[in-house]
Amino acid sequence: MTLTSMLPEPAGAFDILVRGLTGQPPPALFLDVDGTLLDIAMRPDRVVVPPSLRIALARIHDGLAGALALVSGRPVDELDRLFAPLRLPAAGAHGAHWRRRSAGGTERLPDIALPAAIRADLFALQARHPGLILEDKHSSIAIHFRERPALARALATAVGSIVEAAGDDSILVLPGKAVLEVKRSGFDKARAIRILMAGEPFAGRRPIFIGDDITDRVALDAVSAAGGIALSVERPIGRAAGVFATAADVREAIERVAGLLEARA
Repeated sequence: MTLTSMLPEPAGAFDILVRGLTGQPPPALFLDVDGTLLDIAMRPDRVVVPPSLRIALARIHDGLAGALALVSGRPVDELDRLFAPLRLPAAGAHGAHWRRRSAGGTERLPDIALPAAIRADLFALQARHPGLILEDKHSSIAIHFRERPALARALATAVGSIVEAAGDDSILVLPGKAVLEVKRSGFDKARAIRILMAGEPFAGRRPIFIGDDITDRVALDAVSAAGGIALSVERPIGRAAGVFATAADVREAIERVAGLLEARA
């Protein structure tokens, strides 16, 4: 037997998650939604939230004394509709607004709406290309091209030109999975997690974040740098300590963890 064969195998994402959620210090769990908890659909309004996932999230939320939050590019009110009747702490629109408690109100960053000229140009771009889906989140606009993948390069050029023509250095283009999102700088998922962690019920806990897209990298890296646990989906991203193969594997892990936490209570 060689020394190499005696070394323990690297822990899988599920084992890392379990250790984080059952160890010390007490954890806070932050979850991306599309591509992490839910399978990505051709259109954003066609995603499916399994009833078993709602139940498991509610159990974990209770088991962590409320320290579970959704951290998504979707607005918080849209998350509420998707997961209804479940209502969770959440940060929406990449951190443009947030809610620390399930029964609490939503706080918002001021003065982050996109200029009217950019909004008009993006709507006009969508009108010229049937099949593009435009999500208007007020603080940002996302253009989905999953139904028109051949437009990816031309769309990136066109959106980049619109932003450049605006002459506003605070506006950027955030690329994701078959989506381009135009938003102001200064807020992202990492900042959203820091805001949530600054108050109860998250303060003093060890953050754990699971995300699947390049848009999640800043949060994955920030959580890892803060001594937390970062886990990605499908592929390694940034400083992720482990990788779930699919969103279905994340859902299975969430359901199993819910049972483990209840058994420990």
